[in-house]
Amino acid sequence: MTRAQSKANDASDRQSYLLNRPRRVPLGYEEYAGDKQFATTLARGIELLRCFSASDTMLSNGELALRTGLPKPTISRLTYTLVVLGYLKLSPKYGKYQLGSALISATYPLMASIGLRQHARGLMNELADETGGDVSMGLRDRLSVVLIETSRSRDRTRVAGAVADIGLALPLAGTAIGRAWLAGCDPPTREAVLNEIRVKTPDDAARFEAAIRQAVKDCARQGFCTVDGDLVGGIQAAGAPYGRIASGELVVFNCAFQKPAPGGARGANWLLKEVGPKLLQMVRTLRESRGV
Repeated sequence: MTRAQSKANDASDRQSYLLNRPRRVPLGYEEYAGDKQFATTLARGIELLRCFSASDTMLSNGELALRTGLPKPTISRLTYTLVVLGYLKLSPKYGKYQLGSALISATYPLMASIGLRQHARGLMNELADETGGDVSMGLRDRLSVVLIETSRSRDRTRVAGAVADIGLALPLAGTAIGRAWLAGCDPPTREAVLNEIRVKTPDDAARFEAAIRQAVKDCARQGFCTVDGDLVGGIQAAGAPYGRIASGELVVFNCAFQKPAPGGARGANWLLKEVGPKLLQMVRTLRESRGV
């Protein structure tokens, strides 16, 4: 048996195991299986919606069952209900589901309530034009930072090339904006999140924990941290914590580039000497203008 055949059989066995073993909650929520306060059906529906991504915009019932670990009959009931409510729509051509426009309406009140987005937009545009990078603002979403505002340089010859847009989720452990969030929170929260990373993404913990600790020190010393291709090869970025907004959420910013950076290949020293200080100055200006 070849290695490829062995891997295919392993994948098939895993699919069979996930689809056939009895489950009450989606994959990743096993610790809540016996919690009577945990609304299992609600969790199932929400986790099903989270299965979609920019690279997987259409998924079948079978694919959703595999990704959540839930039985196909359960998935069928969920997709039917979500279609009725407008959160999913069925593509007749492909027989698969896509996210529905009701999700946009559902998130608008949250986005509209974060006044910092509108206030920061001008400064973010200026920094994007000055550096040629993608400048973004984010909030934590479980083990990721989700972008809630982005700006790109108007000079298209200097565009970073990194795909940054509202709604994009970036891992906490391996990105500048994620490490800036960990640096900006209080130590007990940081340790709790690091423990969650160790349990749920042990490979990330083993690979990045030392770098995360260094990023926390860097933010304490100079106000920002940097990465030079840690998670995604060719991505350079600086990240800086802003602070908490009225809702209590910790906001973070980054300025990211695709290597080679605008003007030729530039390394970690360029991030430290040029990009990081400019990002920090933007954050400080924004804080002062908001009276933070």
